[in-house]
Amino acid sequence: MADNDLRNHMIEEYFHLGFNYKEIIDCCLFLNNGIPLSLRQLKRILANKNLGRRRFSNLDEIAEAMEEELKGSGSIVGYRSMWQRLVVDHKLSVSKEFVRNALRIMDPEGVQRRSRHRLQRRQYHAKGPNFIWHLDGYDKLKPYGFCIHGCIDGYSRKIMWLEVGRTNNHPGVVASYFINCVQNVGGTASVIRGDMGTENVRIAAIQRYLRHEEGDSWSGEKSFLYGRSVANQRIEAWWGQLRRGASDWWITHFKDLRDRGLYCDANAVHEECLPFCYMAIIREELQRVARLWNLHRIRPSTGNNSSPHGRPCLLYHHPEMTGATDCKHDIDIDDLEVARDMGCDDLPLDSSPEFNALAEVIMTEEDLRMPENANEAKNLYLILVNEIEKLL
Repeated sequence: MADNDLRNHMIEEYFHLGFNYKEIIDCCLFLNNGIPLSLRQLKRILANKNLGRRRFSNLDEIAEAMEEELKGSGSIVGYRSMWQRLVVDHKLSVSKEFVRNALRIMDPEGVQRRSRHRLQRRQYHAKGPNFIWHLDGYDKLKPYGFCIHGCIDGYSRKIMWLEVGRTNNHPGVVASYFINCVQNVGGTASVIRGDMGTENVRIAAIQRYLRHEEGDSWSGEKSFLYGRSVANQRIEAWWGQLRRGASDWWITHFKDLRDRGLYCDANAVHEECLPFCYMAIIREELQRVARLWNLHRIRPSTGNNSSPHGRPCLLYHHPEMTGATDCKHDIDIDDLEVARDMGCDDLPLDSSPEFNALAEVIMTEEDLRMPENANEAKNLYLILVNEIEKLL
């Protein structure tokens, strides 16, 4: 009975993640000790939980959620991404066709702007999940103090990490991202691919150390590949997805602050205050972007049959579904600790301790709290800048 309760709970979770019936049945096969779940059983379980793809949520709830998304980075995504946000984040049941038509009414300019976009694809091949990871830094928000660093699995296209901080070119900081990922995954990829910047020297040394005793053809020195940034295909292509799905909205938001004279990177107060107010929100946004990307369905490509289609999370965790093999190399915990001591630094604070202390005093006196969205962050930023400048 307990096993059935777990299975039924996971079915509900998979449903709210937007998985179709076949994907739910495939996932439950692993939970149910290899005993298949029939489509009829699945529909009966969902019906008992009052769940169904054709049982749509209240129209007012859907419209309210879409309006909320359109106030932020949701204003630059297409109807498929908007549908995923509604299903996964807002737990709503709605058809993609309804979302597509609703966006034409609620955001006609955005629909027209996206319809002019044409995506160019390049050929790519990887043996399986954890065969090759591609890592790189993203600098479009760097002028405002937000330095993004990410890594993607070449086969499944699962985002391994997507972090933001005050730097993305300090070797010890990006090495910490890498080690944390290796610890969470329980191993490392056969090969890591990065550009020739100095920020990758410690990751290269750690990866080669972790793989130095392996006997395969990619062990030792070959386990980290340097190359030109433009040739780091998987992550470079994904940065375009990030820009269309989130960062373009933030770039416009910060440019507007700068153009209105509310932000100047030569002003030390502005430079400290902006990350203090916005960093946690952008970090949460990036985690959301990565989560939704890992859950979305990649459609079949007519031009590149070697890249599998499906959801990145399923392609990564269940490669047997596509006839692939996990290429992960297990890591000894002692080797991991040696590697951490060898190349990792503590992640820097989002703003200096002195500024944090001053901002907390002002927020206490003014009865302010940390923001939860971009508008609240902007209001807090303007208040803090105004109050600090009074003290100077």
